[in-house]
Amino acid sequence: MSFFKNIWQQIMGVNPFNGDVLPSRVHLFERGRPCLPFPHLLNYKTPLLIFDAFYANAKSQDLFERDNRYLYVMGMPPVLLTRDPAVIKSILLATGDKPGQFDRDTSPMAGIARVTGVNSLLYANGKLWRKQKQMSARPFGRGTLFQPEEFHEFEKTFRATIEKRLTVLRDAQNMSKEKVSRIEIEQEIQPIMLEMLVNNFFGGSVEYTELRERYVPALLALIDYMITDTVAPNLSAIHRLMTGKNAALQEWRTALEDLTDIALAGRDKKSGHWKNFTGMVEDEEALRSNVRVFLAGALEATTSFAAWALSHLAQQPELQEEVFGEIKDMNVYDPESLAEAKLLNQCMDETLRLTPSLYFFPRKATADTWLKLDDTKKLMIPKGTTIRLDIWNANRNEFFWGKDVSGYPADSFAPARWDVLANEGISRKNLMHFGFGYGARVCPGQFLGMLEVGLVVGAFIKVFRFRAANKATVARAGVTTKPGDNTLLDIELR
Repeated sequence: MSFFKNIWQQIMGVNPFNGDVLPSRVHLFERGRPCLPFPHLLNYKTPLLIFDAFYANAKSQDLFERDNRYLYVMGMPPVLLTRDPAVIKSILLATGDKPGQFDRDTSPMAGIARVTGVNSLLYANGKLWRKQKQMSARPFGRGTLFQPEEFHEFEKTFRATIEKRLTVLRDAQNMSKEKVSRIEIEQEIQPIMLEMLVNNFFGGSVEYTELRERYVPALLALIDYMITDTVAPNLSAIHRLMTGKNAALQEWRTALEDLTDIALAGRDKKSGHWKNFTGMVEDEEALRSNVRVFLAGALEATTSFAAWALSHLAQQPELQEEVFGEIKDMNVYDPESLAEAKLLNQCMDETLRLTPSLYFFPRKATADTWLKLDDTKKLMIPKGTTIRLDIWNANRNEFFWGKDVSGYPADSFAPARWDVLANEGISRKNLMHFGFGYGARVCPGQFLGMLEVGLVVGAFIKVFRFRAANKATVARAGVTTKPGDNTLLDIELR
């Protein structure tokens, strides 16, 4: 019955939503758009363009209608895309495992689950997700991670790892006899991030060379495969069979399993951070699934975060020097020192706002749900609705983040906007960039990620001056976003 009801509503142009404010409709075929407003084999590697297609012909004078758009396709439940920060916040707060709450739409992560496991914190829903969240709460929580006695030793090992890698890069610069060298810094960041997670956090033991030459390439290839396998699993299987890439896929999977074994090896000895997991693990396969996700996430999300931060600072040498002046004498990156590095923290917040690693969150309506917005208005989202929370464009929304609010255009990298917002009495609780999500499904690794990226960016600035090789950097997007030029920088020693 619902299928025929949906068909009838689509034919008659009936808005399936209800309430004080309503999203506007996107028509399947329209002119003047960068691509069709849904993923297919010709556009799935440009997801940001798909989002842009939703807004391309939004002509309403009403801000809510322009920022909240829905699409009907062939009798299916509607697809709602929103770049409205108020709506995004409300949906994230109403997400959970209770009856009637929004749940994660797992369809964009189907390929990831087939590689890492369906019982991970990333993919699981309902009670299984709640159990996974409880398992990760202690080891990744701020109270545990930043506990003074434990943190100082933890931070020291992280810092030593970064300094060792930057020493190699510095020595290479000296040996080159060139004042300025051009490098893609992203490929330097990737193994560092993986090394910090495997060796420092999990207490494993793997050589840097093996990380760089085997594990990083294997994980990157697997991540690319996961995306294709999500959009077109049958075609992906046929392509691998015809090209003989099944053997390569097995090699990548084996590399991930070997790295997972290395990360798990310190559990019995309580190495690294394992003492905070001990006694909390009931499902061994779920633990392996989560470790696989953590490994891939370390490579993707933290690399994205650090690469974008350096890319933005490379475009503004004066700002870069201000950050250097703030941190040049900082030798310990503990919570107190990091809190004092105000400008560095603002640069990181601005990076997460303007160029978030996780550029959208998928949700679905498990029941007809009335959404209460901050201004007391309500919106009814019908059961079965596919929801895409467009974080990328929400964080560039001029009405919420722009010059009238913060003193700077929403699409510019301006860390000083956070001072303006603070002086206006606008707190982070009221105006969020959603860089790590929000609500019950907030990213459990946010504090670890902030520590890792703060260490990498701070240490790099202390050793090198750097400028962007290109005048402007476009974004590329897959599982996360990254600078399209692989963070191509001209670096020189300080």
